Amino acid sequence: MKRTTAFRHLLTRPEILVMPGCYNAVTAKILAQVGFEAIYMSGYGVSVGLLGMPDVGLTTMTEMHTTARYIANAVSVPVLADADTGYGNAINVLRTVREYIQTGVAGIHIEDQVTPKRCGHVSGKMLIPLEEAVGKYRAADAARQELDPDFVLIARTDARNAVGGGLEEAIRRGNAYAQAGADVIFVEAPLSVEEIERVVKEIDAPILYNNTGISPRLSVEELQQLGVAAVIYPTLSLQATLRGVWDLAQDLKKRGTQAVLDFLAEMKGHPLEDQHRFAGFPEIRKLEEEFLPSEEVMRKYEASEGYQP
Repeated sequence: MKRTTAFRHLLTRPEILVMPGCYNAVTAKILAQVGFEAIYMSGYGVSVGLLGMPDVGLTTMTEMHTTARYIANAVSVPVLADADTGYGNAINVLRTVREYIQTGVAGIHIEDQVTPKRCGHVSGKMLIPLEEAVGKYRAADAARQELDPDFVLIARTDARNAVGGGLEEAIRRGNAYAQAGADVIFVEAPLSVEEIERVVKEIDAPILYNNTGISPRLSVEELQQLGVAAVIYPTLSLQATLRGVWDLAQDLKKRGTQAVLDFLAEMKGHPLEDQHRFAGFPEIRKLEEEFLPSEEVMRKYEASEGYQP
């Protein structure tokens, strides 16, 4: 089954779909090996992880869809990717959707902020006019129908907390975007359980929830009961990386090599203890044995020192 088709099925089943966030291929690979059915490529994570800069619209479409391609090729599960504002007007969106489909991701979300955008949980957000936004989602739908009708289109509205917005405007826009062709509506940053209830009840489409920032941090079970179709944890991998690297670097600065030796001792028995295996060296050797002359493969592994996959 195509990953776009599989992702579409996951979003329409009775059970809520849980998607942790990644920001590069290696974090995606970890999440997939843990067993998540789908993964989310976080725009916030890519901005901080790739550029070391905040999520204020600094990443380009090329940087984002290239990262999406690396992630999609590192895992076999469906990937939902952040496509920011679509990187321009409706005409730009046509190309954006085509490019993302070619990366191998199963779906994208496009938001209705002005360009440059910013993180949906940070102040300073502004919206494009409703008519312009509807045109962008109509263009996105037209582009995906040409290449892969199963490719999932998610419309994100930041109207709840943007200049001149509010919950009523978010609901109004959500329904307009669904009518324009969006499969799922992503209302960014509702502020209470009551607001989530209204979003689910009053928007005629499946709802994606972002369990972070200024929104209520609800359990998966609570979101399931509210009727949410999917939930993302966008900065999970980024925050884990930042904390882990910071702590180990601080220890290394204080204690030198012993800090690394102690860390490696703590890794004993961990699923990621053998980093060479996780990276895929054993799989490469199997491919070499299948496609290269067998004598060559045996000779180079027997006549050299190092990790033996």
